[in-house]
Amino acid sequence: MNHFKGTIRSVTGQTAVVTITSSTLPQSGEIACVPKSPEIRLEVLARIDTEATCLILSESNSLLVRGQKVEGTGKPLSIPVGKQVLGKMINLFGESSDGETNFDLFAPIYSPAPSFSLAANPTEILETGIKVIDFAMPIPRGGKVGVVGGAGVGKTVLLTEIILNIISRQKAYTVFAGIGERIREAQELFQRLKNLKVLDKSSLVIGQMHENAATRFRIAQAAATIAEHFRDKGTDVLFFADNMFRFVQAGSEVSQILGEIPSEQFYQASLQNQVAEIEDRLVSTEDAAITSVQTVYVPADDFSDPAVSAIMSFLDTVIVLSRSNAQLDLHPPVDLLQSSSSFVKRQTLGDRHFEVYTRFNTLLASYVRLSHIAQIVGEEELGAADRLTFKRTKKVINYLTQPFFATESQTGRKGVHVKRDDTVADIETILDGKLDAIEDEKLKYIGTLKEARLL
Repeated sequence: MNHFKGTIRSVTGQTAVVTITSSTLPQSGEIACVPKSPEIRLEVLARIDTEATCLILSESNSLLVRGQKVEGTGKPLSIPVGKQVLGKMINLFGESSDGETNFDLFAPIYSPAPSFSLAANPTEILETGIKVIDFAMPIPRGGKVGVVGGAGVGKTVLLTEIILNIISRQKAYTVFAGIGERIREAQELFQRLKNLKVLDKSSLVIGQMHENAATRFRIAQAAATIAEHFRDKGTDVLFFADNMFRFVQAGSEVSQILGEIPSEQFYQASLQNQVAEIEDRLVSTEDAAITSVQTVYVPADDFSDPAVSAIMSFLDTVIVLSRSNAQLDLHPPVDLLQSSSSFVKRQTLGDRHFEVYTRFNTLLASYVRLSHIAQIVGEEELGAADRLTFKRTKKVINYLTQPFFATESQTGRKGVHVKRDDTVADIETILDGKLDAIEDEKLKYIGTLKEARLL
């Protein structure tokens, strides 16, 4: 089959205008290459008459010159899929970090979301072994979870801990999308998965922060394509993305490159649609589930930022990390009041868990009010009932801290994995007043009360 041919007319930043010289015309989304420099890849964005505007996907445009020959491939940008990518760390073009090139099954990275009638709603909890998450904001199997916070509050650390805790206990494949983040973090995760002997069930798709915006923007679609393939074959998938804000940011950069008119705060006008295109693909069907956990950077700790709001609107569970909690040495620094989960219901949590959670949530609202008073007049000036509420709630907050496997080498504390039933039972014990005589600090960074010999 004949593919289109043309010559470079102009190169401006990350875009190139190609004059078509063949009778065959390019299709939107088609990949074109330069025969003399096969590492250069162009993606056709639009065509007017005999001129096509292309986005340069390669790292540098320095190899492109006017008059250079260009040939179409007749195919859209595609990524290797299936079991052949397990144990691999690949880039947008399917190039593996170990040099593997013998891939034989590919799928286009752009595909429509499943029909609404085929989507399945989450009905069960996926335990993480992290006390605060399993108790207050459980992760639904087949749902979407966001780890949300500003710079340096521990989003990637918490995401890594969730990965390490879940992957070794679930019969599912793992797909990790590194969107515009440090390659060091991806390499560390790759090594951890290898050490846990679960790398053979995992695939990492990486677009590093130094790569161009077009590449970073498409990493999410590439990783989603791999996840969809496993789901459609009937296998559950754990999908992790770090960082979804970088996806939006890259989309904004591409929009500026193309000269599109921005909307508020200089984001792309198509912001909501671009986020929806990814999130709507990461859904579960009757055959298998995709459980996605995504970090979301909050610029300047502004939760009203349009990008943050757009992403959060698709999430079932939102885990908000607080800078003030991190400063108080409460790790993970989860903001219990701002975090939420649509899965906190009696029919999903069970009677005991739901009742203990409701008791604690009632006390937590009082605790916030009392803590302001205590800061001014001192805890001793509170009434007897208020002092009891304050002390017990503080004990639960301290109990919900936890040493992580992901940070053992930095903290010197051995990581722990706590079952949800044990967490609920321990919190019920604290709320019942059975640990009133114990100092608050003794409940920090422990596993269960029994393991800490507090019962």
